[in-house]
Amino acid sequence: MTDTALPPEVFDLLIPADRPLVVVDVDEVLGMFMRGFEAFVGGHGIEMRIDRFALFQNLYRPGESTHVDVSHGRRLFDAFFECDPQTMDVAPGAAEALAGLADHATIVILTNAPAGCRPARSRWLIENGLPYPLVIGAGPKGRAVAALAARTRHAAAFVDDLLPNLDSVAQEAPDVHRFQSVADERLRPFAPSAPNRHPRFDTWPALAEAIANTLNLKTDDPSRG
Repeated sequence: MTDTALPPEVFDLLIPADRPLVVVDVDEVLGMFMRGFEAFVGGHGIEMRIDRFALFQNLYRPGESTHVDVSHGRRLFDAFFECDPQTMDVAPGAAEALAGLADHATIVILTNAPAGCRPARSRWLIENGLPYPLVIGAGPKGRAVAALAARTRHAAAFVDDLLPNLDSVAQEAPDVHRFQSVADERLRPFAPSAPNRHPRFDTWPALAEAIANTLNLKTDDPSRG
């Protein structure tokens, strides 16, 4: 029975049952979102000061000590995606690492983002060497990952930067191997982690090697160039 609360792509994608599956987040995993958003808000008279693992609470007007109102931050967030965020850089080594993994596993991109940003997000992925199926959702990712993983007879892995999404997958799809990764070096010290539940690898060469080993993929160098 199809879960109508999930994005329809979860059920429409071609996912071979005879290949392992790797489900990957975009922002702060494949893409340097904070740096791209920082450049965008700078054009609107706002500066980013990263002193916590947060988004809107790191946005300030120059000279002020209190962060901007969250509703204002949310409007900037929506505008960033509406303006086609092609300036966001890909995380170092991400494209090469996924290309290596894709030789032996199915790759699916699962991101939470405004629904209207699909064309821009798809274009960004393709232009940065990440031409994999895209699922855009909202909220905890456990049910979506569980539905995707149910399509294969082989092992599956999930990568995200946010602990709530990793915990959601642990609850809804406990057999899926979970990995945490935080691309922006400035965020890493503040990111809540639970390495006993979700091993953490903040660089793509190390992450790809861990995924390949965990899924028993037959590749000598999943992060090859």
